[in-house]
Amino acid sequence: MKFSLIIPCYNEAKTIPRLAARCDDVVAATGCTVILVNNGSTDDSAAVMTTHTADRPGLRVVTVAVNQGYGYGILAGLNAADTELLGWTHADMQTDPMDISKGLELFAAAADPETLFVKGQRHARPAKDVVFTLGMSVFESILMRRVLSDINAQPTMFHARFFAGWKEAPHDFSLDLFAYASAKRAGMRVMRIPVEFGVREHGQSSWNVDWSSKRKFIKRTVDYSLKLRRSFDRSRKQG
Repeated sequence: MKFSLIIPCYNEAKTIPRLAARCDDVVAATGCTVILVNNGSTDDSAAVMTTHTADRPGLRVVTVAVNQGYGYGILAGLNAADTELLGWTHADMQTDPMDISKGLELFAAAADPETLFVKGQRHARPAKDVVFTLGMSVFESILMRRVLSDINAQPTMFHARFFAGWKEAPHDFSLDLFAYASAKRAGMRVMRIPVEFGVREHGQSSWNVDWSSKRKFIKRTVDYSLKLRRSFDRSRKQG
């Protein structure tokens, strides 16, 4: 089965050369297609991306003219893909794009790949981030009535038929929660792969900066989580 890896890039001009070189290795090792999404960047990402994908046939570029959120960029890449298996990871190189090879092994061994959902499980993270993630995982698990852990870990991998059924997917970081919780709700088999979590070399997280930014992230996440819970409840009542 062919696989497309979506990587949304927002103002990652300094990271793209190393990212593209590593993705070249991933393509050679797995035969997948990598779709780099220029997600409305305002730096030199577009030019750098063009330069570093020109001689790499396994890498494609999708352009979003104006940034409309992390999730929007991923959705643009997913909609541009034409493979049976789909997935995404981050551009910041805190996790290795080659991690998808572990997930592809699980799909190759699965009796029914269409019902498999694969997600990373991060290791070697700062203690304060582990505590924050644990708190959010407990909250989401209680609210969704399903065990959800390390929700924003990457990569995230699934069959295209699962993606075809998505409705009203969010355009921000809540896309990770939406995909994971939807897979759980659909009774899909969720498998986790261990991934090492490194230090960001360039740029800065848009939300994991300080406790003030985390509070804003928590509020947005809670608001969306309640909306998603209501959506699940309506779907259940309707049949």
